[in-house]
Amino acid sequence: MELLGLLWILAMNAGVNPIPRDDSFNPQAALVKERPHHPHISLPSYDPADSAVAWDRDRVYLELLSTPFGSRALHLDLVRPTHHHERLLPVVFLIHGGGWRSGSRSNLYPMAHHLALRGYLAVPVEYRLALEAKYPAALHDIRAAIAWVRSQHQALGIDPARLTLLGCSSGAHLVTLLGMTQSADRHESGNQASQVQAIINVDGVVSFVHEEAIAEREGSSASQWLGARYEDNPKLWRESSPLEHVNDLAPPVMFINSSIPRFHAGRDDLIKRLTEFDIRSRVHTLETTPHPFWLFDPWFDRVVDMVDQCLEDWGVGTE
Repeated sequence: MELLGLLWILAMNAGVNPIPRDDSFNPQAALVKERPHHPHISLPSYDPADSAVAWDRDRVYLELLSTPFGSRALHLDLVRPTHHHERLLPVVFLIHGGGWRSGSRSNLYPMAHHLALRGYLAVPVEYRLALEAKYPAALHDIRAAIAWVRSQHQALGIDPARLTLLGCSSGAHLVTLLGMTQSADRHESGNQASQVQAIINVDGVVSFVHEEAIAEREGSSASQWLGARYEDNPKLWRESSPLEHVNDLAPPVMFINSSIPRFHAGRDDLIKRLTEFDIRSRVHTLETTPHPFWLFDPWFDRVVDMVDQCLEDWGVGTE
């Protein structure tokens, strides 16, 4: 606390209003919380110095010149196989969870590393969280990250027709909302800059207003991010629910779920609506798993396998 206080004073003296941070959700903290209930779990290993994977860190994809906290740069990382036989790489954007207010793109670095080993360009993305900016800022940020990577497709050696959004928990809600609303935007404007070809939802709700979502409505995380309680602005909660936006141009969606039902809120109805438009979907439920299972062995490798296999089956993975 003394160090944080000193940094705050230095920032204020320099005329900078520091961006508020909530670092409570991170892999180590999640491990400590879940290990009493799952004593066999551990964090997956990866070697940042592995010569088979190249890391290009802290690339600026968006400059925000005027925010309540001054100018602000948003970053992403480019994680690619060092040697690959394809001419063009498929891309997986990685959107971390943390209740829309906590977490970091570094939480998904192990997944980025292992997807790169499978032949993908993995892109962990920084986006603004609830303490910095309310809905829909996070959506704008992630769209900008997709558009930036697409604009660099020749320099990066990627295939812009094989872009996937993968999100975990609140990040899964975000990527599913982006997937549903990007299709609606395309109807109106023809803008394809932030279009993706597949969505991977790792244990994220797809509706705040569905009858299965009572726990989320009564919780504080979504209220803080949206800036209003459900009782005060149900229209906003409906607008921010992916289930409300399914249309005929939605990308296919794969769900990888824990054994905790409340994180599946709205999933089956969303799949039903996708099916009505003849859009593919897939569901994997990992039994007896905690919510943040993707952070832990023994489930981590299974998640990577499922993602890789699904994207190959759908024609947007490695060839």
